Amino acid sequence: MSTAGAEQPLWSPEQGCGAPSNLESFIDHLRVTRGLDISDYQGLWEWSVAEIAEFWAAIWEYFDLDCVSGYDEVLSVDALPGAQWFSGARINFADHLLRGGSRATPAVIVVDESGNTTTLTWDELRQKVSALATALDGLGVAAGDVVAGYLPNSAEAVIAFLAAASLGAVWSVVGLDYAAPAVVDRFAQLRPTVLIAATGYRYNGVLHDRADAIDTLASALADSVIATVVVGREGCRLPATRVLQWDDLTVPSPNPVTPLVVDFDHPLWVLFTSGTTGIPKGLVHSHGGILVEMLKQLALHWDVTASDRVFWYTSTSWVMWNLQVSTLLLGGSIVCYDGSPTYPDVAAMWRLVAAHQVTFFGTSPGYLHASAKAGLTPGTDFDLTALRALGCTGSPLAPDVHRWALEHVGKKPVWSMSGGTDVASAFAGGAPNAPVWAGELSTRCLAVAAQSWDERGTPVAAGEVGELVITRPMPSMPIRLWNDTTGERYRTTYFGMFPDAWRQGDWVTITARGSVVIHGRSDATLNRNGIRMGSADIYAAVETFPQVTESLVVGVDRTDGSYWMPLFVTLAPQCHLDESLIAQMKLAIGQRASPRHIPDDIIAVRGIPHTRTGKKLEVPVKRMLQGAAAAAVVSPDAVDDASLFDDFAEIARTAGQSPQRVATF
Repeated sequence: MSTAGAEQPLWSPEQGCGAPSNLESFIDHLRVTRGLDISDYQGLWEWSVAEIAEFWAAIWEYFDLDCVSGYDEVLSVDALPGAQWFSGARINFADHLLRGGSRATPAVIVVDESGNTTTLTWDELRQKVSALATALDGLGVAAGDVVAGYLPNSAEAVIAFLAAASLGAVWSVVGLDYAAPAVVDRFAQLRPTVLIAATGYRYNGVLHDRADAIDTLASALADSVIATVVVGREGCRLPATRVLQWDDLTVPSPNPVTPLVVDFDHPLWVLFTSGTTGIPKGLVHSHGGILVEMLKQLALHWDVTASDRVFWYTSTSWVMWNLQVSTLLLGGSIVCYDGSPTYPDVAAMWRLVAAHQVTFFGTSPGYLHASAKAGLTPGTDFDLTALRALGCTGSPLAPDVHRWALEHVGKKPVWSMSGGTDVASAFAGGAPNAPVWAGELSTRCLAVAAQSWDERGTPVAAGEVGELVITRPMPSMPIRLWNDTTGERYRTTYFGMFPDAWRQGDWVTITARGSVVIHGRSDATLNRNGIRMGSADIYAAVETFPQVTESLVVGVDRTDGSYWMPLFVTLAPQCHLDESLIAQMKLAIGQRASPRHIPDDIIAVRGIPHTRTGKKLEVPVKRMLQGAAAAAVVSPDAVDDASLFDDFAEIARTAGQSPQRVATF
């Protein structure tokens, strides 16, 4: 097993500059108010998980939430599942978010593929949210009703979310890249009262009209939707359905409604799992749980302040959209990009970061990998002087790509993060006072009691591989799953393996220095001759080759008792998989990881299937190679290119006949 470590960190806190971080200020607060003598991040983390209620009480104090509401008890029920947080507190997430920000400074900056930019100041954002909330109230939207959005990453999505939340309504959104049937799978569960949809979007230079999809949604949801609101896009048709116009509903009202104060655990939004198998699960998070978790994550871990301009490349369907919007809590600005990250070329996002003086850039390992493969040197090609840090999530960040980012973007921390839609936050990531090591997540996040366990529920030693579990409650854990009245589905999903600990489904190593290495999904773990291995170690070795654009490895238990571990690769244009390249890749895997990691076969395919948020679909491919039909293991609407499963079905059909190295389609 590779620990992905290096002799020296890629970045150390000593390389930072400027004012003291929010985290340092928080530690000072603890010293003054609680007499704590904490000298480093590890000490702070240990205190935060040992005294979890006291930690969250300190968060409430530090961010002056007493000016919003008091509370009776921080953790009145300390249990997993079933924790009860901040009993007696009454707040509104949207109202708190809109409190920050100077009147005339930018709050939301929207950029499209052509570079056209629209800016909303803080005053304009507050006015539009108030106007839409008043209009929704006039339509009959009440606390607990659902407002659903079929929207791109736009100012309208931000406004609609905040307007719904300010009324105590429950928000849910899906991006326009989802086809109508996939949207119906999600929204039909929720029975929304209002549907807000955009008529189209542009991606990779192509305009996609969504009028027909809106008609399909309006028809499928007709038994609950009382109004459909459309956001018109130039060049796109209006739906045939009777609709209300967005512009008419965002005109300031002489009698605006005031935000509704709700209980701490009042539902805020419903986020959906990927839905690769079956109907997606709806995760319900609370106003209060999200408020305190976002303040912790964005202020203490990302170090966001009112002077920041945060851009995370995301879609509205991905939880990172929710995190980006939540940065407004600190009074800064957000940049929303609607389009392809590589249009018209791979440098597109770096140009955006430079042009809009982004201070915190969130991206994926895939984009950094593509930038490295394209030979970019962003730190010299573009003016990135405003950029102080990068966040990276979606899949494990390979050590070589991590090193490339520090060398070619600049001496700025690149914080690899891992968490989930499940908790709308991170379990592990970075911190301003913790070093960054190649291929590692620097820290377990504050008040996240993350451990690595074996299958018996026993913590493994530092440096060993195990299941990622969370042993203490987090405020942002779902208050329930939608339509799960008994809680049985919730318990089965997260506590089925370990009744008293949340199992995330990731295969991880926690190092002696407290950092974390992600090896991939535990349900896709490779198990050759009883030795369990992670796929990330193989990807880190293979995807450094210039000929390889992406890879996917699975382990298949065959009916005859044998174990087959094929590696699938996609190749760069004009490149071919021959005996020489196969030998080089196997040698690199053996040297970087171990001889056990060397695949039985290396097979070239035309593409690797992903969820719509970019995660490789290892488990469905594995199950297909074990004989399952594609329809039984994956929902086509949840995949970026469902046609790729036809290719893997053909590989599954022929795999038992003879070793196969090149699949031609």
